[in-house]
Amino acid sequence: MAVYTDIDEAELSAFLDGYAIGALTSYKGIAEGVENSNFSLHTTGGQFILTLYEKRVDAADLPFFLGLMDHLSHRGISCPLPVHRRDGSMTGMLAGRPAAIVTFLEGSWPRRPTAKHCAAVGAALAAMHVAGESFAISRKNALSVEGWRPLWNRARDRADEVDPGLATEVEADLAALEANWPRDLPSGVCHADLFPDNVFFLGERLSGLIDFYFACNDLLAYDLSVCLNAWCFEKDGAFNLTKGTALIAGYQSVRPLSATEAEALPLLARGSALRFMLTRLYDWLNTPAGALVTRKDPMEYLRKMRFHRAIGSPAEYGCARP
Repeated sequence: MAVYTDIDEAELSAFLDGYAIGALTSYKGIAEGVENSNFSLHTTGGQFILTLYEKRVDAADLPFFLGLMDHLSHRGISCPLPVHRRDGSMTGMLAGRPAAIVTFLEGSWPRRPTAKHCAAVGAALAAMHVAGESFAISRKNALSVEGWRPLWNRARDRADEVDPGLATEVEADLAALEANWPRDLPSGVCHADLFPDNVFFLGERLSGLIDFYFACNDLLAYDLSVCLNAWCFEKDGAFNLTKGTALIAGYQSVRPLSATEAEALPLLARGSALRFMLTRLYDWLNTPAGALVTRKDPMEYLRKMRFHRAIGSPAEYGCARP
């Protein structure tokens, strides 16, 4: 469930007066997603997505998130385009929350990603990285390596409730990543959360990227490693080399990796697996029973951490050496 804040028709109609998109005809909450309240919005001017930003999103970051979508859309990246209000702004207030309206993208996310899906995602991610080079605003990734220990400290004392020995294992991984994390790789604008439910397809044709609310500036190859974790493992936990090869080849068809980026992939993938394990672990331990948010199992990403720990070469992901 992803509608945390209800809105009524009268207040929504008043909010829409600030836009030149016509009068309200209908709206409906969207159940998918976990961070914000989202609504499918129909007006006499077309179909849109309305988002109310909840507590996890800092309103001070909205100019980056919305400005990035605006920037990318105007440079050929298929993503939601923020609708500007009559006064030129991209956000307003609705039901006591910052709110924005973006254009609607056709398509649906793939429940069973194929190698063709992975190749298209890789190419789209690289194209986004290239298009983002000229984006003037920057935002630090609060969930990169410097942010992992503070998050871990909030879950460490209860970690063994999830898996006996987990605290010792994570401490060792975290220390290794902090000591060896690369600092001199190419960096730029990253999506940082490009999971299958944030990519729309029409058949096997990628129709758009959505949900830029973790976007930030970080190592570009780290963003690729997030996709390796999100797209290339099967439900039984096995890494699919065919999908990994397709994802990386798709990426390199648009933006070739440097030799140092390729060599860093095992460490980066191990780090991105730890990042998602830690946020899942914290939520697993701290989400109250009966909460609207469905907890995600941190063990899935613990198993991925263990897989990456044993990788000795980027070739094991399907990455040919540059």
